[in-house]
Amino acid sequence: MASTLDRNADPYLVGRQLGPSLAGRSEKREDSDSSVQLPSHITCQLCSKPYKELRTLPCLHIFCGQCLHKEIERSGTKQNMECPTCQRSITIPEGGVNAIPQNLHLGFEVEVAEYMSKIGNDGEKSCDACIDGSTGPAVVFCCTCHHLLCKPCHDNHKRNKILQHHQIVGLDKESLKLLPSITKPTEHLCSQPLHEKEELKFCCKTCQLLTCRDCTLVLHKDHKIAMMCNIAKVHKDAMLEALVCAQEVTSKLTRVNDANDKMAEQFETSRANATLLITQAFEQLHQTIEERKKTLLSEIEAISLSKTTALTLQKEQLMKMQDEIGHYTEMTSHILQTHTDHEMVALRDLLTELKAILKKVENVSLTQNQSSDIHVSLHTDSLIKELSIFGHVMDSSPSPSQSTWSSESVAKVKEVYCVKVETMTSKGERYLYGGLQVKAELLPKSHGGTVVPGEVEDHGDGTYTITLTAPTAGPHQLLIKMDGQHVQKSPCDLDVRMKYSTLCKPEQLIYCSDRPSSIAIHDSGDIYVTCQRDHRIHVFDQAGQQKRTIGGYGSGDDQFNNPDGLFIKGDVIYIADRGNHRIQKLTTGGQFLQMFGQHGSGQGQFNNPISVIVDPRDRLIVADNLNNRIVILNQVGTWLLNINGNVPGSHCFHNPHGLALDPQGYIHVTSSKNNTISVFTPEGTYFRSYGSDVQSSIGRDVMRYSLSAPQIVVDEEGYSIVNGRTRYGHFLLTFNPRGFMVNQIQVAKFNYSQCLTLDLKSSSLYVADHKTDTIFKYSV
Repeated sequence: MASTLDRNADPYLVGRQLGPSLAGRSEKREDSDSSVQLPSHITCQLCSKPYKELRTLPCLHIFCGQCLHKEIERSGTKQNMECPTCQRSITIPEGGVNAIPQNLHLGFEVEVAEYMSKIGNDGEKSCDACIDGSTGPAVVFCCTCHHLLCKPCHDNHKRNKILQHHQIVGLDKESLKLLPSITKPTEHLCSQPLHEKEELKFCCKTCQLLTCRDCTLVLHKDHKIAMMCNIAKVHKDAMLEALVCAQEVTSKLTRVNDANDKMAEQFETSRANATLLITQAFEQLHQTIEERKKTLLSEIEAISLSKTTALTLQKEQLMKMQDEIGHYTEMTSHILQTHTDHEMVALRDLLTELKAILKKVENVSLTQNQSSDIHVSLHTDSLIKELSIFGHVMDSSPSPSQSTWSSESVAKVKEVYCVKVETMTSKGERYLYGGLQVKAELLPKSHGGTVVPGEVEDHGDGTYTITLTAPTAGPHQLLIKMDGQHVQKSPCDLDVRMKYSTLCKPEQLIYCSDRPSSIAIHDSGDIYVTCQRDHRIHVFDQAGQQKRTIGGYGSGDDQFNNPDGLFIKGDVIYIADRGNHRIQKLTTGGQFLQMFGQHGSGQGQFNNPISVIVDPRDRLIVADNLNNRIVILNQVGTWLLNINGNVPGSHCFHNPHGLALDPQGYIHVTSSKNNTISVFTPEGTYFRSYGSDVQSSIGRDVMRYSLSAPQIVVDEEGYSIVNGRTRYGHFLLTFNPRGFMVNQIQVAKFNYSQCLTLDLKSSSLYVADHKTDTIFKYSV
């Protein structure tokens, strides 16, 4: 406890005030015998000898005073130095090394160890108390004086009243074992004259010095004085608290170091695995390249053998012919030179043989059938380029739990649902490489549903596109895994709905008091409505405010009689002028352009035309209601073809009413009487029908839909919406592109829903009820 206070006290306290203490004695002590092994904790790290004049630095590392002197001289400055152990910068006090606090307790351990070493040596020991040691060898050791004593000095100790209470031990081995436990450090005594024997029991807080009783009354009068034991207790408590904190920090550092060691092991394992993976991959590549090399070389050898064999056969055949021709040529030349005419006639067979050989040669190709080239296509540049960027090494691996995905919150039945996955690393950075095992599943929550696996497209840059198609509606669960682990927010709930499955309350109500019969939406967003009560076209803005009207009752240009079907393409309006049995073309501003048709059943004639649309080929398609046909015209009104509805068979229709075009340009026709929708190709050929005998249930009641006089719209994906009626009210029926009804919605209890219009630009469905003079706008 004293050592703690001493270390923080003024240097004067340690260097001058201790009197005949450890400091004074340690300065006079000779170097210990180097042959004696002393404990390592009392050995200086710099000189490897027992501490002398030991000093404690603020970092709590202890060194000999002489060693610190040398370190200060080596540093070249007297103000600062680095601790030789921890390299912490130490400020040197004004008094130099002597002003650095001592560790008295450790100094006492050094003394005890040295005395143990000295006493434990074999042979005679001289007396420390005698002047010349003439009285004889030492026989005991005084644990209080720290002296070896001869017999006469020992006797003097026992006779002296002051010394007779000192602890004495013999020099035998059994007695020396008690030496460390009974030896006590020298008392700290005052160094002031007249009371140098007084023990330092007080502390002057003003001077920060240890004092005796007399000094507190004389030298430190009016100063703040406290008992040294109380000050020591405060320091002890503070040190205990600091010790607990230090132990906690040490424990934490140990855990961190253990984690670092474990991480280092994992790094080494990861390094070894990555090295092995790369080595195996390139060995496999090398093996594949070598195998490919052998294959190509064997192909070259096969081609070469084939060519060589063919050349050899051709050469042998030609040489044989050459020999035969040579033989007959030589013989013929000889005969021509030596034989008579009779002999010439007799050898006519020779001529026949020669001609046969020459003919045979004519049938043999005398050109080289084989090319000398062997073409090799390797594309090494592209392969080298691919190999130069083959593989990637990163300091962090892809993390499924950090990876994200995005998609629409709602899926539609039998429609492609796309999910985009973005791979992230464990550091939260983008992972820019592909090749991970990404899988997705769509699980229905209802019992007995079908699990839908997703198709995954790897873009090679750490992103993936997943496509799924749900066969049924209802609540589902979407699972996305990367290398067998769930990505962020997986699994999650996903609602799969029918297309046009719900319609909220109308966003807008447009009141048109003149019996609306048809609606068309211009690209500007203006709403055009034909009205049969005032025989005009009313134009509204998106807010439902009327901007203007077009036309009026009559049979002239820009006049109407019960206008019905309305279609807008660009800035041109097409109107089915029902009562005038004609089609009119106007600009969206109301300027008359053209009209064609008159009452009748011939070509170019109409009887109650009720709907008109324009197809992608710019042809006008008209529902000629009472003539029971569809008429197709060009833009100037020239008749092109008719689609007759009174042909017997499944594709007949009666009094066509609504018209619509699907994405393929096929014509969908509703009729007023046969409760079905017929589909025709752009050339007028019957394709199929749907919608007949449509029904559903409400409770126990079977509900049949009437499609008489229905209107129809078809969206960009081929879904068609038709208005149907039951005794429960008016419904909108949705059919998928294959003609199956997938949904029915009771949007309102209309008195009579005359027309439908789907505005794809604003995703709005307009429904007109011409008996309540109201137009409803719904978001779809």
